[in-house]
Formats: sequence, structure tokens, C-alpha cells
Amino acid sequence: MKTSQAILHEELIIFEKKFKDAVKSQVPLIDRIMRFIVNRKGKQLRPMFVLLSAKLCGQVNEPSYRAASLVELLHTATLVHDDVVDESLERRGFFSTYALWKTKISVLVGDYLLAKGLFFALANQDFRVLQLLSNAVQKISEGELLQLEKSRSLNLSEEVYFEIIRNKTASLLSSSCAAGAFAASNDEVLTEKMGRFGEKVGIAFQIRDDLFDYGSGEAAGKPSGNDIKEKKLTLPLIYTLNTVDRSTRRELIYIIKNQNKNSRKVKWVIDKVIETGGIVYATGKMNAYRDEALAILNEFEDTDVRKGMEELVRFTTDRKY
Repeated sequence: MKTSQAILHEELIIFEKKFKDAVKSQVPLIDRIMRFIVNRKGKQLRPMFVLLSAKLCGQVNEPSYRAASLVELLHTATLVHDDVVDESLERRGFFSTYALWKTKISVLVGDYLLAKGLFFALANQDFRVLQLLSNAVQKISEGELLQLEKSRSLNLSEEVYFEIIRNKTASLLSSSCAAGAFAASNDEVLTEKMGRFGEKVGIAFQIRDDLFDYGSGEAAGKPSGNDIKEKKLTLPLIYTLNTVDRSTRRELIYIIKNQNKNSRKVKWVIDKVIETGGIVYATGKMNAYRDEALAILNEFEDTDVRKGMEELVRFTTDRKY
């Protein structure tokens, strides 16, 4: 991501200051938790997509920074709530908010971030950007609930899988790119185009996450099987379930439902997915979505900004963690 970070060097410094200001509170406990969250921020992919989309479609301006801050507020809120739902004690290699402050405070902090984001947008009359991102938050919730519903029966088609990840993961990246485009240009045609671009990148991003569960990537190390343990049907596994004979399918489903904590059984499932070509199939789908996103980018003028965005797209599929 060196090119992208170099292109956005000054903008990211400004964004970080604006985001810190955006999460400030008069309540000492909230301020303490916000400092904890800000100091352990991730790669800031979504704000980078917002700001690069703005540069691609115009100039980074105050509405662009506000759009990037709103994206980060809403994204952080979903992560805080996710850790509560998953009872996850870690986030990005550190203790999660849930691990340190438990359920009640974590839920309220997530609610605070959502409310902050809504107020932040309304106070600045960023109605179109708020519309784009509110729609994404709704889709994220729908995707999560659909995944929970389908994981109970383990009856998930490839079509439903893509509906889930389009809502759960791709919607926020799509809205990030669309918001950046609109903030810089007020052009609905560019906004729609960048929304399509972001959705394709988001789908590729999620498939890459699916592949990590099978040790696909140097830094991924040994296969973790965490998705299998949580009864999540990812694309490599769905392909395998639809490819193997009826007897093997029954055995796979039985293990996922009843023996998903047994490391030896989980390894057998992983080996079966690799053996039947599930990794190869999912990788092909991921690369296809990446290439569709790059094709949309190629409609823009060949500039350093476009090159930076292309690098960011390739990072989502080539990353090792």
C-alpha cells in the first residue's frame, strides 16, 4: 500500500486529527474508550478508499474528510458490536473493547459511535452521504442475520452466500467509494460507478478472508478452521459440499454441526476442501471480482491516483493477513 499511503500522506494526517475530534465526548469513560480504540486502529482501508475515490473524481475537500470520518465511525461501531456478538476477546492482536469493558459498556459504546456518526452528518447537512452509509449499515445487519439463520441449517447456496457477503462486507466498501465520489463531485453518475467498483472490491476482500481459514497465504500459517468451528459456510466449503458425493456431503455436514470443536475432524474437512478444488475455485472467483473492479478503474484517466487505487485493490486480494 506504499503508493496509496504516499498519495494520501497529508490527507491521512488531516483525517486522523478530524476523526479524533469527531469521537470526543464529555463523559470521561467514553473518552478513555475512544482513545483506546483510536490508538489501536487498523489499516484504515475504508477511509483510504473514501479519500482516493474523492481524488479520482475531483479534489479532497471538507465533505470528503467528513465522509471518511463517518465511514470510520460506523465501521468501528459495527466492529465493537461484532465482538459482543462473537464474544471475541481479541481485535487486531489486542484486547477487544468487549474483553476489557464487557457487554453492557461495549453495546453502549457501539450505540454512541452510531449516534455520533448520524449527528455528525446531520450537523453538516451531508444528507446524500448519510443516505449512502445508512443504507450500508442496514445491509450489514441484514447480512449478519441472514448468515446466522442459514448457519443453523447449513443449507447455503452459492447465490445466498454472495447475497450475505454483498450485504455484510461489500456494502460498506461500496458506500465508502460512493460517498468519496459524491463528496468531491456531487455527480450521481460517478457516485454510482464508484459504488459498483467498491462492491466488487468488497466481495473480493471477503473471499480472501474466507481463504485465510484454509491457510491460504504465507502469513496465515497453518489452517485455522475458525469458520468451520463457528459453523460458517464460506465459498470454498460451499463449493465442496456441492461437488462431493452424497455420502461425503452428509459426513461433512455432520462434522460441522456436531464435531466442529474436534481439531482432527476439522482438519479432515479442510483437507477435503483442498482436495476437491474449493481453494482453487474460490481464488478464481476472487480474482474475477478484482478484475471487474480494475476494469471500472480503467475507465478513468491514467494518473498516480488511479495507480494508487489499483494498488489498494490488489492489496485486498494479495494480502497475507
